[in-house]
Amino acid sequence: MFQRDFMQYHQDRFEDFSLLIFKDEKLRAVLPANRVGATLYSHQGLTYGGLVLDAEIRLKEVLELFKELLGFLSQSGIEELELKMLPQFYQELPGDELDYFLFLTEAKLIKAETTAVIDYRNRIPLNSSRKNAVNQAVKAGFTIQKTTDFEPFWDQVLIPNLEAQHDAEPTHSLAEITTLAKRFKYNIHQFQVRDAQNQLLAGATIFETQVVAHVQYISATPEGKKQGALDFLFQQLIEFHFSHKWYFDFGTSNEQAGTKLNAGLQFWKETFGARTRIQRTYRLQTKNSFKLENVLL
Repeated sequence: MFQRDFMQYHQDRFEDFSLLIFKDEKLRAVLPANRVGATLYSHQGLTYGGLVLDAEIRLKEVLELFKELLGFLSQSGIEELELKMLPQFYQELPGDELDYFLFLTEAKLIKAETTAVIDYRNRIPLNSSRKNAVNQAVKAGFTIQKTTDFEPFWDQVLIPNLEAQHDAEPTHSLAEITTLAKRFKYNIHQFQVRDAQNQLLAGATIFETQVVAHVQYISATPEGKKQGALDFLFQQLIEFHFSHKWYFDFGTSNEQAGTKLNAGLQFWKETFGARTRIQRTYRLQTKNSFKLENVLL
């Protein structure tokens, strides 16, 4: 998500203010970001963000880096920094340095969203009700297809459902997701479920990272919901297609900036063995860089 080829698909919607941070001409960190007035955001067009650090960086250097970053932003007329943190389970290495410095600079937690995650290294068995639904789908002759054609799912399932249930549209238009999937053919995947008559019943769009399979979109037709098409789809995705990953991330079940929880959706995810992790967003004053001056003993 931090590659420019991904971020550029919605460049007309944001004033990009992404930063590269160097030390002695060596790139040490990247901040995907956009600016709105006197506030800098971890890029609002991305699911997650925060400060992306070089694997070799040490805690003391992150302290110096973050202090310089806040000073630079303050001098640039940016008064507030809002950081949408990279969830811990997306990290390939331990990396909570920024959490510590957010504490020191008195950052305020402004949003906490729940995400349902399966840890493949500590699996919880599939719920019996899910198993029954999967068995029924198998007997009915359902099949799962991986496809590069996003149009059937977008036009026949996803868009109608979002419009009817939430009066909303997908974050990505059909043209956008098609373009992104062509650019990142090893990371963006479309799966669909069809019945014995080849009727489209359900689908899911997966964004794959090095360690996580993240569900970007989930949707089913009314008939697909009745016949357990999504149960069948996710059992297959979890057990076979992405079992080599560390985590399977169903995404959030929240609305209204995390203040409301869709309990039914969350429970459905939990019956596959998922449990709750939190994605946090912080806001801090850039003038608080001085609070990092006397940290080291």
